[in-house]
Amino acid sequence: MTINPDRYFRTLKTIDTFVDRSLELIPYSQYLSGFDYDLDLLHAALAKTYLETVGSRADSIHLAIKQVPASNIYWSYLKTVEVLGSRFKLNEQDVVLAFDYTDEDFYGDAQGLWIYGWTGENAVSGKFKFLTCAIISSDLPQKIPLISIPVHIGHNIAKEVCWCLSLIKPLVRSIKLVLFDRGFYSKELMISMTKASYPYLIFVPKNKKVKKELEKMTESEGKKIQYQFKLNKDKTIIRGKTTLALLKQIFDKRTGKSFDWAFATNQSEINLDYIIPTYKGRWRIETGFRVQDEVHIMSKSTDARIRFFFFVYEQVLQLIWVVLYKEEVSFKEFLLGIYELCKERNSNTIRRVKMAKSIPQ
Repeated sequence: MTINPDRYFRTLKTIDTFVDRSLELIPYSQYLSGFDYDLDLLHAALAKTYLETVGSRADSIHLAIKQVPASNIYWSYLKTVEVLGSRFKLNEQDVVLAFDYTDEDFYGDAQGLWIYGWTGENAVSGKFKFLTCAIISSDLPQKIPLISIPVHIGHNIAKEVCWCLSLIKPLVRSIKLVLFDRGFYSKELMISMTKASYPYLIFVPKNKKVKKELEKMTESEGKKIQYQFKLNKDKTIIRGKTTLALLKQIFDKRTGKSFDWAFATNQSEINLDYIIPTYKGRWRIETGFRVQDEVHIMSKSTDARIRFFFFVYEQVLQLIWVVLYKEEVSFKEFLLGIYELCKERNSNTIRRVKMAKSIPQ
């Protein structure tokens, strides 16, 4: 399907605006702006390569990113979500959300708080990590990332999650449920989510308590038990409680095997018959990461802000495609169309400037 160039032009302006807001650039001025930077950024995304490989403005873009706080980037992304969300009335939606971590490879000497050490396999010595929250509601076709933030070594999971949710909350009517995998299972997160009145469902690791309870159950049985716990934080004992939902040897049609499942939730009325399909919806966030990988902008930088800007820029492209073009063209076709228009636009501008300079005054 051929997309009307006028639509692509308006989309390109949206991308320009995201860059300008993120980097505090002034469009239509004597200085470079998103209008100028997008050509190299889109080219690098399309080719899945380094800015230095495809253009001449890598140093300028890097410098612009370093001059602004990382908060500019996620605030600009949230504004883009708000604008595009109006297309499907995001502010009227009751949403199911999922959190997950994703990372980017680093090659070199892994130092500092932002680069997590790695095994060295395939020459990867470290990882930059990002925490993402996305819509995964089954009744919404727009499975979009709502916010991402960079996370450093030793970050507080509960604090970062609740901070992200506080930014998302004004964008939607309500948050019906928040899904987490087992890596997020922590007493502090459960206490924080309950205190902030956010409903959660967390996949629980099979610890001794869970294994002991599962051993008492029969095949295909499900049960809920109240679990009270204590958290020792800053020399203070904090009491909390959650509901453990346990399911014994539930048959999975896709694999043909049976599995034990264990979840923690602050929703005491949750239906055990639907809890597994509900949780499996969390995997949609991983599908989103795979889509984003198709436009990965590579970087050698050790600066977390530069890595974060590229990461969110990729998510802007994914966001726009999902909301506006997914039913018409593939992600790659969309990106190619936007890039070709950007190249034509910038070439025409350069041509007009040269012609203006050649006219005698």
